[in-house]
Amino acid sequence: MAAFCRTLQKHSFGLKNLTQNQMWPLPLNECIRYKFTKSRIPDEVFQPRPSDDEKYGGDPQQPHKLHLVTRIRSGIGRPYWEKKILLDLGLEKAHQTVVHKNIPAINEKLKVIKHLVRIQPLKLPHGLPTEEEMSDTYLRSTGELIIRRCIYPLENKSIES
Repeated sequence: MAAFCRTLQKHSFGLKNLTQNQMWPLPLNECIRYKFTKSRIPDEVFQPRPSDDEKYGGDPQQPHKLHLVTRIRSGIGRPYWEKKILLDLGLEKAHQTVVHKNIPAINEKLKVIKHLVRIQPLKLPHGLPTEEEMSDTYLRSTGELIIRRCIYPLENKSIES
């Protein structure tokens, strides 16, 4: 920056003479330096928005416990550390979905490969399934774990008339 200002002052002979004679003060350094040092990004960009929580289906006070991670892009041509993270998380094939815990160690790995995967919260609209219901569950593409309720017949009671 300083070299730029010196070059500008060296090649502007008329302005240099005017500033030395103090006939016309030229605050050249301040205006250029101000232009490059002041942040031009508005402060609203860095403030959290309540619409983000609705958009991504999360509550910042009660975060979800499980991530649903789906690989959406290939690891070909990516650095070796990204390929290693994909293998560590169990995402070997394209469009493969894996469930992981929402813990800092996993979140750090997901942050590195966030451009290769889709991360969704695992939603449990019917609550956690019991061991008997595990065989009757399926996972929707929206990240909901659905339990098919089996209807069992009641005991036959004789109807007296």
